[in-house]
Amino acid sequence: MCLALAGWGTINWLTHGFQVWTDEGARRLEVALDPVTVPNIAVDGPGIPATQLPQLLQDGRVTLANFIYTNCLTVCLSLGTVFQQVQADLQQRTDVPGNAGVRLLSISFDGGRDDPAALRGYGERFGADPAWWQMVRAPDAAEEQALLRRLGVVVIPDGRGDYEHNTALLVFDRRGKLIRIFDMEEQQLALNYARHLATRLPDGEAS
Repeated sequence: MCLALAGWGTINWLTHGFQVWTDEGARRLEVALDPVTVPNIAVDGPGIPATQLPQLLQDGRVTLANFIYTNCLTVCLSLGTVFQQVQADLQQRTDVPGNAGVRLLSISFDGGRDDPAALRGYGERFGADPAWWQMVRAPDAAEEQALLRRLGVVVIPDGRGDYEHNTALLVFDRRGKLIRIFDMEEQQLALNYARHLATRLPDGEAS
């Protein structure tokens, strides 16, 4: 009996009171409870001269972001299609409250190869409109890794120039803090949440 209770207590603690059962679930819960501040790293991209990522994220809009690399022929194409659909929704449903306060950002985790020209080509493949959807990379490899660690983005090289990586959609508030994480399949839920957040006063956002 005591052993069973001890086991129950351990599982309860490891799963945050049975609310999550995976590392990814734990990460999402922790972000929701304690929003993450983005490290001060340099990024650039098509039409975006070198700037600090927190500054880019603090342009007055809520940011819906994903992590990609342009040589990917699998899930990154799906992520591109998701943002293509979200961009179309943003462009067409201009009457929806908060719509104008949302933008999309694709962040490359392959900064050595994904220069602004490569990112521009990726964006053109999906019809990215810079007014709604931008792409950036961190040219410095150490800063790139610091960003992935801070945000809990898992990227595993496969030894052949490709990567295994998670495909979440990340929501940053107007102060540049990561406050929610959604599955790629939850694109409408993520967009609706971002729109709702964009209608709130800045001091009413998650801290």
